Amino acid sequence: MVGMHDKDEAPARFKDLAVDAVDHQALADWWCAAIGYVRRPAADGGQRPVQWPVPISDPAGAGPLIWVNPVPEHKTVKNRMHLDVWGDPDRLVALGATVIRERDHEIDWHVMGDPEGNEFCVFTPPDTAA
Repeated sequence: MVGMHDKDEAPARFKDLAVDAVDHQALADWWCAAIGYVRRPAADGGQRPVQWPVPISDPAGAGPLIWVNPVPEHKTVKNRMHLDVWGDPDRLVALGATVIRERDHEIDWHVMGDPEGNEFCVFTPPDTAA
């Protein structure tokens, strides 16, 4: 079957996600507050230089590692790849997200932007779906 290969035969394996940001320190903190992640400590237990990317991770180890990378330019076009999360759009707006498109008869999720405009989709958690 096409696409069904032993993982050792694949030319690549998933490692981490990355999000670009002008203020990567602030956006790392925003994503931590939004999805319950924490900043990942440096391997030696010390502090990473402030200009370096910030790794954030799920404290329970369930989600992927996300790197929030510093870039000099602001976002100008639609993301070609994005995060999907379970969540509450109103609470995310209260944290600083914006609603780009509300759930409607065509889509069953909210399209939102983080404080720097990176798009992500918010789905109603299955335990609260109507």
